[in-house]
Amino acid sequence: MTNRRVRHRAPAVLLVPAGLGLLFLLLPLVGLLVRTPWTEVPSRLVSPGVLTALRLSFETATIATVVCVMLGVPLAWLLARVPFRGSRFVRAMVTVPLVLPPVVGGLALLLVFGRKGLIGAWLDQTFGLTIGFTTTAVVFAESFVAMPFLVIAVDGALRGADDRYEEAAATLGAGRWTTFWRVTLPLVAPGVAAGAVLCWARALGEFGATIMFAGNFPGTTQTMPLAVYGALDNDLPGAIVLSLILLAVSLVILVSLRDRWLTTG
Repeated sequence: MTNRRVRHRAPAVLLVPAGLGLLFLLLPLVGLLVRTPWTEVPSRLVSPGVLTALRLSFETATIATVVCVMLGVPLAWLLARVPFRGSRFVRAMVTVPLVLPPVVGGLALLLVFGRKGLIGAWLDQTFGLTIGFTTTAVVFAESFVAMPFLVIAVDGALRGADDRYEEAAATLGAGRWTTFWRVTLPLVAPGVAAGAVLCWARALGEFGATIMFAGNFPGTTQTMPLAVYGALDNDLPGAIVLSLILLAVSLVILVSLRDRWLTTG
């Protein structure tokens, strides 16, 4: 009992910097809540510009999440279940968007999928398809920055899952696809769900890559983060209301994932 009390007693020398760190993280959020024009929130929420940005954000984030699930789950399975030369390098490359400045990611997407990009030029000349500065570009940018969250979550779930069930299924004659679909996927479903939620939240808040690769065109590419940026100059209350929506979504995501992310045991 004595050891437990000592272990849980915070050293006084750590209390001050810990308190300052907490204040540093909370004060900007408090400032946002204090400066929110609460009487204008209902009218602002139904204004055409806010509704358009809100709809576009939710649509593109959802489509980007579907793309990430379709591509990221097989990639996570490959990294977790199939040993191959260069797997560490591939895993490192998957996590690059987490540390890469979003503006650099947007520029990289533009150089590849833009109208004069490595692939974009061929798509434009061959099929007449233009990706850059369209709604599709928003989905590309959001998928690029959000997919690592899904891959990491599913990879961790696969590594923590008991592979004896998969071995038993193979012993009973199940093929690789049947084993994956009927055994592996249900085992890691909570990890896939948590990764998809984090992926969706990251896509919803994406700014840098989107503005570089898709631009900031209302109704076409202007998502909520871009609308906040555009409203700062001439409509600060509108920018605050949009920021409040993003904050509310973030809090809902944290609450929904508290058992898998914020707690242990």
